[in-house]
Amino acid sequence: MNPIAEFVKKNRKAAGLTQEEFAMRSGLGLRFVRDLEQGKETVRMDKVNVALGMFGMEAGAIRKENK
Repeated sequence: MNPIAEFVKKNRKAAGLTQEEFAMRSGLGLRFVRDLEQGKETVRMDKVNVALGMFGMEAGAIRKENK
């Protein structure tokens, strides 16, 4: 699972919110929240930042590790 998907899912659950409640509170669609938490690779970054903003975070550029 990707780190953003894990972060959102973990923090949503810690806040005691269902996916539907999280979608309503954030103004995002339920389908988007589901796709995000499942790690779909083609989600819109502006919407990712709305979701992360619910926890005081935003996506940013980080150096990729060489494997």
